[in-house]
Amino acid sequence: MTLKACTVVVHDLSQTSHAVDVTAETLYEAVAQALAALGTNNWVDEIGTGLTTVTVTVRNPEVTHTVKIKDFETWLKRGVNSPAEMALKSRLRHMLGFDKR
Repeated sequence: MTLKACTVVVHDLSQTSHAVDVTAETLYEAVAQALAALGTNNWVDEIGTGLTTVTVTVRNPEVTHTVKIKDFETWLKRGVNSPAEMALKSRLRHMLGFDKR
């Protein structure tokens, strides 16, 4: 897969919009990178779960995707279909601190 430049937008529980630029190979990798970056930022209130959405805009060509946090977390917890997917999910879980819970 190729790396793609993306802008990821998330609203915290105060309904403040936060955008972060990331470079990722997959949609869910972009979501994880943004959540990890925003999770360590003092300006960001808690980000909801469940139906909270994350908007990922891929540049060149521009395409916008919307992902629910619950769908992302379900995918992250689900089994894997290949060694590459196992490595990706393991890396993203570690990035988000899920392996410390």
